Amino acid sequence: MPLARRDMPDDQLMLAYAAGDTDAFDELYSRHEAGLYRFVRRLLGVRLAAQADEVFQDTWLRIVSARASFSPQGAAWRTWAFTIAHNLAMDRLRTSGREVDLPAQDDASDEPLDWIAASLDQTHPSSEDTAFWRAAGLQLLHCLDELPDAQRAAFLLHHEDGATVEDLAQRLGLQFETAKSRLRYALQKLRGCMRGYLDVLGHPA
Repeated sequence: MPLARRDMPDDQLMLAYAAGDTDAFDELYSRHEAGLYRFVRRLLGVRLAAQADEVFQDTWLRIVSARASFSPQGAAWRTWAFTIAHNLAMDRLRTSGREVDLPAQDDASDEPLDWIAASLDQTHPSSEDTAFWRAAGLQLLHCLDELPDAQRAAFLLHHEDGATVEDLAQRLGLQFETAKSRLRYALQKLRGCMRGYLDVLGHPA
């Protein structure tokens, strides 16, 4: 008995879509819409936040147009899709000189509490003040925006997509030590930028 679409792995859904099953694509989109959009938005940063929708749409158009070439023997579907999103966002960062000034609180509803806890390797105790964590989440988004584009991309691929240093090197076309250094510098800068919150939590930067 064939698996229901909701139980199928991403790779199988993509193969089914390439074979003409449009409902398989709908399931993929439903699973990954929020994560891909969040990744694109954070990678572009505040400066180009207004272009996030366009890059997000371009990512899915690229996924659709490349459906026949997807191979599960290569990268997993999620890795493949996030790499497409990364490349399109980085192209936009390289070519766009437009600056968009959007208030930081636009991202306030974008899961800041869980994300700050995960990104800083913290556990979110139930007794913690929610206002503190919300402020910490907004500060982290600000700190991310201050990183150089390449370092922000390495950090987000690592923490949003779970890429190892080896994965980063392969996907970004870097030497292993270069990828490792890029991620290390990003973490150092983020911890410095978040020093006040880390000190409160008893984890000095």
